[in-house]
Amino acid sequence: MDKIYFPPRKDNRNLDVKALETKNNQKKMEKYISSSAPSFSSASSTKVFLQWKEDENFLLKETKSFYLLLGKRIVDILISLTVIVFVLSWLFPIISLIILLDSRGPILFIQARTGYKGVTFPCLKFRTMYNVKQHEFKQTSFNDHRVTRVGRFLRRTNLDELPQFFNVLFGNMSIVGPRPHAVQHDAYHWASVPYRNRYCIKPGITGLAQIRGARGETDKSQKMEHRVRYDLFYVKRQSFGLDMAVFFWTISTMIKGDKNAW
Repeated sequence: MDKIYFPPRKDNRNLDVKALETKNNQKKMEKYISSSAPSFSSASSTKVFLQWKEDENFLLKETKSFYLLLGKRIVDILISLTVIVFVLSWLFPIISLIILLDSRGPILFIQARTGYKGVTFPCLKFRTMYNVKQHEFKQTSFNDHRVTRVGRFLRRTNLDELPQFFNVLFGNMSIVGPRPHAVQHDAYHWASVPYRNRYCIKPGITGLAQIRGARGETDKSQKMEHRVRYDLFYVKRQSFGLDMAVFFWTISTMIKGDKNAW
């Protein structure tokens, strides 16, 4: 397979975010993203766009298959409804109470993340960090002091992602797909065409990259390259069989605990 090229971060300044001039530097771009991101606690319908350009050389196989056209969405709705009704209906209040007893702050953490073709959406998670205002974006690292005691357990078992079944039901996400990243995180890599191709399908609660260990902090470009390779492999070969395999592998990982989930 050809090497995936990620331009150095210093070269990613020429990103166009909602008609930003290409000469804006990275700090100005991130400041714009932060100020333009919708306040999802309100009824704001504002959307933030990272410029999307179709890659004509990246063609999806079997795009006319019943599963990809309709079946995948049906499966997403059925699974999400099942989890919400039979699992979250009783587990949500329990986890919520534990979070409130452990630290002050809201139960849910709502973050603007990149979705299908660069459109942002409010991604739901159980709050796993102390409720302290962050002045700049920073990925979670190993033994991160911002993570609460309960948060470490929730992250290790992937239980913090359970509210995203509502995102699936609302149509923002799928059960299986490339994981959505924070808009500020995507800004660093958006100049890479292979990276953007991750978003030619809906992002997922879980994905092939995650169950293969390509998750956690991407402090080195090689880590992101590995993640993108897995994501693009999935995008081109997505099927009902592969989705179910990833789904059940994820359940197995939740039971055992994921050492790469911090």
